Amino acid sequence: QFKLIVENPEKPIASGLQVKAVVEYTPNCAEDLQDKLVLLIDDDRVDIPLLGLIPYCYLETESEIDFGEMIANNKLITKEISIANRGSTSGVFRISYDGVVLLNIKPTRGVVKPKSVRAIKVDICTDAPGVIKEMMKVELEGRGCTEVWIKGVVVEQVLKVLGVSCGKVLKCINFGPLYFGTSKTEQINLYNESPECIDWVAVLEDNAIGGEMGTDLQGNTEAILQDLSMKKRDVDVATLILCIPNQGTLLPYEKALITLCFSPEKFERDFEVNGSSLIQEYVLFLRFETVGKRGGCLQTLSDGATASTRSHSRHVDLALMGSGFPVILSFKPGTVIDFKECYLGEQTQVVCTMKNESEFLPVTFSFCKTAHFNISPVRGKLQKKSEQEVMFSFSPRRIGTFEMKQIIDIIGAGVDKNNVGVLKTKSFHQIYLTLLGVCKSKRESVLFTINPGLTPLITNATGRFVARGTGQLSDTAPVAILKSTQTQIHTHRKNRNCKDDALIAFPNDRAASLRPSDWNKKYRTIFTKTERYNYIDPDFAYTHSERLLRAECKKHYTDFVSRLRQRRLEKEADRQFQIYNNPVSIGIKPAEGLKSPKISIADLPKEKQQHEMLPLDDSCMLTSRKLAAIASKSTNKGVWSWLSPVPSSTQEKEDCSLTLTHKQLHQIFIGPSTLDFGDICVYSTTTKELHIINNLSVHIWIQIEIEAVELHETSPLSQVVPPLTKTHIPVVFETNAVGMFKRSFSYKINNQHIGHVLVVANAMPIELQLSTRELILTPLPGCLAGTEFRGTVQICNPRNHPAAFTWRPVTGDGKSAFTINPTRGFVEAYSDLECEVVWHPGYHAPETGKFTLCVRKGNSTNLKCFAKVTIHA
Repeated sequence: QFKLIVENPEKPIASGLQVKAVVEYTPNCAEDLQDKLVLLIDDDRVDIPLLGLIPYCYLETESEIDFGEMIANNKLITKEISIANRGSTSGVFRISYDGVVLLNIKPTRGVVKPKSVRAIKVDICTDAPGVIKEMMKVELEGRGCTEVWIKGVVVEQVLKVLGVSCGKVLKCINFGPLYFGTSKTEQINLYNESPECIDWVAVLEDNAIGGEMGTDLQGNTEAILQDLSMKKRDVDVATLILCIPNQGTLLPYEKALITLCFSPEKFERDFEVNGSSLIQEYVLFLRFETVGKRGGCLQTLSDGATASTRSHSRHVDLALMGSGFPVILSFKPGTVIDFKECYLGEQTQVVCTMKNESEFLPVTFSFCKTAHFNISPVRGKLQKKSEQEVMFSFSPRRIGTFEMKQIIDIIGAGVDKNNVGVLKTKSFHQIYLTLLGVCKSKRESVLFTINPGLTPLITNATGRFVARGTGQLSDTAPVAILKSTQTQIHTHRKNRNCKDDALIAFPNDRAASLRPSDWNKKYRTIFTKTERYNYIDPDFAYTHSERLLRAECKKHYTDFVSRLRQRRLEKEADRQFQIYNNPVSIGIKPAEGLKSPKISIADLPKEKQQHEMLPLDDSCMLTSRKLAAIASKSTNKGVWSWLSPVPSSTQEKEDCSLTLTHKQLHQIFIGPSTLDFGDICVYSTTTKELHIINNLSVHIWIQIEIEAVELHETSPLSQVVPPLTKTHIPVVFETNAVGMFKRSFSYKINNQHIGHVLVVANAMPIELQLSTRELILTPLPGCLAGTEFRGTVQICNPRNHPAAFTWRPVTGDGKSAFTINPTRGFVEAYSDLECEVVWHPGYHAPETGKFTLCVRKGNSTNLKCFAKVTIHA
């Protein structure tokens, strides 16, 4: 089968020349051949082997598929395995699998072209944790059967709360005793013990069993039972506990440092219970939840939805404990300190004993400054159940009766409003004392001496006597002046109509009139209003240029002070704006030039009179009670049935383009997370509702992406949900293949936040069941001989799809004496149908018969019939 085509040279071949030979191979049977070609070169012999091989395929594949660690989150994880053909012809492969774990393998059979690779997709649904180690058989053409192992581990998504110093799991944090108004912080680590990222939020369980908010556990039973009425009040627990941060994303096996701040707040009661010694205990539970996985969030929906949602809740609880105590300071001789009477320039002292009555906490105090009174020491610290003497001094600086309020600041650690989570020392409580004092003046006789002749700076009217001992003289001489237009006493006739704004000088102001005066001012006498001489000393007076320079300098400093004042006012206005810059006040100061409208209750609609809780702001912390209130408000509404597949209005487009935070996503419920259709029939159409509840104050846009052919009838796949609204999307399932179905489809919120829903169904074939496989026919009582024997058999349809049936008699060689009616028909889903069997007696009529119940696209069942004939002697 080998043929050599060559022309051997007759002469030797020179250097650089060559001879070509062609070998042809023409096989005539499917077998491999082997031969050799002999080449003679002078005296040398070279054997060239010839091989003739038939074409064949050479398939090979991998021996293992390792999915690694996966999270049980109802996702469909896909891995690929390749089948390579290194041969020269196409090869056929076939995959078979009968393991416990449901795998989707596509394709299960096919052809691999030569010198090519075929990819096989293997899907695993991560709906339950466990270890996966399954084997599938791959039958390769020319290689036989190859085993491929599928390995993987599905784990739960675990969050843990660890201590910062010890690194151990924490179940409870005890903040211990604190004064009302103070704060204390503790730090923890939130640990993601899973191989995937986790989006988490913190939720305060303010309605959990075992929680306490301000209960005095040290009181008697009667007092505690009366105190329970306080729990019915609307207390914002978010003001007691701060969690910073309260939302975030954790990478695989990452720890996040979280600061918890406890700030006890004293709750007012309707009854008086010795408020000075009241202790309030707090026990709260902080839950760290995975975003979108809230246990029991769909309780208002169907039971199946609730069960499915509750089974996939992932969270970790942390108990928080603490106590709130009031500041108890007692003063001896009391809170009113009376210094009696004191003369000007003297000092009176009173010793007061200050005692800290608290048995658990020390007190740091600071006395504020008070006019005419001094305290020593001004500040200090009192340990628990200790006391200290404080000296109060009364040093009046003027004559009169004094009743001053002495403020005592109690210093402690509080939350900084500008930097939440950081504690700063501040005054959290004030105590007031009343200080009473009277200052009297001493009587002093004034002695007059005779003026020896020298005129002093100031004299009396006669210039003879001068009072001594009335204090030091001032540097400026008193100048008594009046407005000339305000008096007409002794006014001269020609000056009576004077309209200029001149100043009136008293007769004893000669000392002041000799000093430099302002050129712009005029002086008139007190009686005749005659313009008096105003002497200006050129040695002391300013020149014109000096006056201009002086005015310019004065204007410079006036403008500088004005700018400082304007800047201070702007800062104060900005500070006031920041105080009221919230969604309620929107930067407007209450009652700032606004007048409240005069309305009555009758003018308000009834539905608006009730307090409506607004959706949670992103800055505040989530609490279970607030979430439940908002969810009930959304679910109590009717189902939103208006179809809006895409955002149309300007507001919808703006809302649906927002990137939602973790806390906002936690308030959107899409579920149940597992749609379990149960046992259904092939060729049937089954629908379940995917509920959507939007508890936000903005629109959201839901888009569903479905790849499974069995779910292609689901509609609508896009929906805009208004604020505080619930709706649903019917998910339609159809299949023609018998077996277990597990697939997941994804959805997007605002075209960016992705979620998954698992669809589970057990597709079963069309089947009809008989009430009995053997039917015995007996004659009715009182019937004559030779009459028909009758009986009934019941056909039951346990599936959700109508089934068409046909009765076929099995006659064999003879003719059957049994008939059945109806011979064909339909049985509706979950219903039954009775068929009548009749035996016709006669000579040589067989007493047994057989029918086959044939179901269209379904099973076949045999029915045996017996006629029980009784012969009487």
